[in-house]
Amino acid sequence: MLKRTHIMVHHSLTRDGSSASWGAIRRYHVETLGWRAIGYHYGVELVGDYYEALLGRSELERAAACRQSRMNLLALHVCCVGNFDLEPPSRAMLEPLVELVIVPAMAEYGIPAEHIVGHRDFNTEKTCPGTQFDLEAVRRMCRPVTQVVKRTVPKGRVVSLQERLPRRRAS
Repeated sequence: MLKRTHIMVHHSLTRDGSSASWGAIRRYHVETLGWRAIGYHYGVELVGDYYEALLGRSELERAAACRQSRMNLLALHVCCVGNFDLEPPSRAMLEPLVELVIVPAMAEYGIPAEHIVGHRDFNTEKTCPGTQFDLEAVRRMCRPVTQVVKRTVPKGRVVSLQERLPRRRAS
């Protein structure tokens, strides 16, 4: 298993919709770029009325998302579908990002909230995950939830929070 030290958040730099979807990103990575799989480990996208956490490439594989400082190897990468240079992500998007992707990864790998980073933190030519994406707000959302996870999940066992949490309607 790869030793993960960070969780890196990205945005697709597209409007969420039928032409800019998780499937479209996967097809672009595989068919146009010739990669074996989508570059990210996870995605969060508006599907109908709800934001959903989506699986990408296996956590057992390095990402194809940020080669600076060996981050493809060291980080789990999650892409939020949208352009957060234009507007901030909604709370309805941030909740599944935190509760279904980030917090379980923090518990599994022992990653502290301070190691939730954006692509821009390692590649200064990027704004990713967007100039209006507040990573500190995401870190603050994670801190109380990680305390609950530490108390309720037996050591060495990963439990998905997805089954315990209600689905979120888009706002």
